[in-house]
Amino acid sequence: MNDSRWSVRNIYLYLVCLITLIMVIVGTAGTVRTAVEFIYPDPGAYFDPYMKEKSASGLTEAEFEDQQQLQQAQQQRQAVLNLVGNVALVVIAGPLYVYHWRKIEMELDEAEALDAGQVS
Repeated sequence: MNDSRWSVRNIYLYLVCLITLIMVIVGTAGTVRTAVEFIYPDPGAYFDPYMKEKSASGLTEAEFEDQQQLQQAQQQRQAVLNLVGNVALVVIAGPLYVYHWRKIEMELDEAEALDAGQVS
């Protein structure tokens, strides 16, 4: 019986499956994390409440609020970019994994059919 499971080609296919499966897992975890960032964003209120008029950096209250809004907009933009990147990772790596895994299964089925034909 010829053990074609550990041929160079199948080892390559198994390695591609492993790498793409890890990419799908990382992309899915990143997507969930980014979705949580959208639902529960960072409050971003890092200021001393006792410094109402002027802060140590010389900003007025209006300037400080403008900076907070800008920071929130930047955080939201970064979350969108992270979400798009993670979804793209899953969308690209997922089909690659499925394709290579089916290749392995087809080759194993063919090898079993050949072995069964040789035995009888």
